[in-house]
Amino acid sequence: MHPADDQDPATPAAPTDDRDHPATPAATPATPTTPAAPTVRAAGCVLWRRSPRSPGLELCLVHRPRYDDWSHPKGKLKPGEDPLAGALREVAEETGYAAAPGAELPTVRYLADGRPKEVRYWAAAATTGAFTPSDEVDRIQWLAPAEARARLTRPGDRPLVDALLTALSPGTTPCP
Repeated sequence: MHPADDQDPATPAAPTDDRDHPATPAATPATPTTPAAPTVRAAGCVLWRRSPRSPGLELCLVHRPRYDDWSHPKGKLKPGEDPLAGALREVAEETGYAAAPGAELPTVRYLADGRPKEVRYWAAAATTGAFTPSDEVDRIQWLAPAEARARLTRPGDRPLVDALLTALSPGTTPCP
């Protein structure tokens, strides 16, 4: 059962914005002439690998110069695109790495430019590839989970690090 399924219909749902995406000030309710903005659908991965320098895992974060932020690789879905296929496409486009998908992680919801946005995430092990800077992503960093959690710009992205660690069973290692 979805948490909202047992909610009293008279009680408003809790806001889903995170602190880096403040809610839009109260606006006039949607009318037939001003329909509500559709939800932006996006997908991404918490990309990981075995650390080449020490025991344990490293997570890949991307730096987007347009926003000057650090995030997990993600992006908008193309019309009709399967979310997992879109997540893997975005990982390849932003990081240069192919990825082997694993467990689906929590979906993150927030407002972006006043529109609701929903990003579905998967755990994904980096397989092959190499990063090439672009206008969209100019840098990546491979960091230990605690360092990645601290580096993420949006607080709402941080629980995904813990979700990944929970999803990986002991002894799980990425493909070479």
